[in-house]
Amino acid sequence: QVQLVESGGGLVQPGGSLRLSCAASGRTFSRYTMGWFRQVLGKERELVAAVSWSDSNTYYTDSVKGRFTISRDNAKNTVYLQMNSLKPEDTAVYYCAASKGGSYSYEGADYDYWGQGTQVTVSS
Repeated sequence: QVQLVESGGGLVQPGGSLRLSCAASGRTFSRYTMGWFRQVLGKERELVAAVSWSDSNTYYTDSVKGRFTISRDNAKNTVYLQMNSLKPEDTAVYYCAASKGGSYSYEGADYDYWGQGTQVTVSS
């Protein structure tokens, strides 16, 4: 069993930055592919970024490329999402998710564990 706890969300002005953190319990964190999803009320959940455990390959959805960076610190059992140049359309609840699969998946159903979510609001 893995428990995920996100932190770092909040209100930020357009153009600002936030860093989300996701702390995981368990001894095998390094063997989980980690993803950050986001969801806006009434819309489908979207994979924003992911990092595979098997080859450290990363994925970013087109709308965040060049602005967001996913990273992981296996010694701290933590995955991060650095978000720069934030836009109002980045406003959403952001969820951390862990998958036993060796490669990332776009489908939320392929992830085994989820955090409770953290709200990110980008507004002036």
